[in-house]
Amino acid sequence: MSRPPRRRWLRRLLLVAAALFVTSLVPVAALRFIDPPRTAFMLARQWEMRDVPGFSLRHHWMDLDAISPQLPIAVVAAEDQNFPSHHGFDLDAISTAIAERTEGSRTRGASTISQQVAKNLFLWSGRSWLRKGLEAYYTIAIELLWPKRRILEVHVNIAEFGDGIYGAEAAAQHYYGIPAIQLDARQSAALAAVLPNPKRYRIDAPTPYQLQRRVWINRQVNQLGGPAWLHECCGVGEPAR
Repeated sequence: MSRPPRRRWLRRLLLVAAALFVTSLVPVAALRFIDPPRTAFMLARQWEMRDVPGFSLRHHWMDLDAISPQLPIAVVAAEDQNFPSHHGFDLDAISTAIAERTEGSRTRGASTISQQVAKNLFLWSGRSWLRKGLEAYYTIAIELLWPKRRILEVHVNIAEFGDGIYGAEAAAQHYYGIPAIQLDARQSAALAAVLPNPKRYRIDAPTPYQLQRRVWINRQVNQLGGPAWLHECCGVGEPAR
């Protein structure tokens, strides 16, 4: 006896949904081990600037051990101090952002490093509910399939530090003329200070806000315990000697 048409179509839909789910996880799982040559954000920027003379996208992947441990801790201190302990979403930061928005005060960002990696790797800019939903999905997948060290490694390699300048190595070479492994605490704080809006803030022409933020980031790095703290919790950088 054949199945009713409704049940047959439901089964087909479930199979399609399962296939899409598995297919979407394949690139996430692969990128735990494979370094992405380009991200969705990089490709979008290249397309936007395709007719602009002189524009070139700068990006050079470096393993985390070839990046100064001062940069990852500066980025964590600036953007996501609960990075080692949360599972993709900082609920305290989200609650604070909602409260600030309700009160009409300036809203601080609540996006975690994991969320930023998900967005930059796979999605597009914008504020639609569809994009937010996909960002949440990919954030959960990344947190489940990648260790914290890998999430941070990808982040500092694909974050935008200026228009068309992506990743620690390209930024260090462009702004300081040195490889990323030689970045010191001051330079790392300067790079981390532009991450809220790298197209608005310039490392080579800092605003008073950026200068204040650099000082704040360095203070937060010291309060957290510096690179040694990040090594203990996430295996990033060399242990304290």
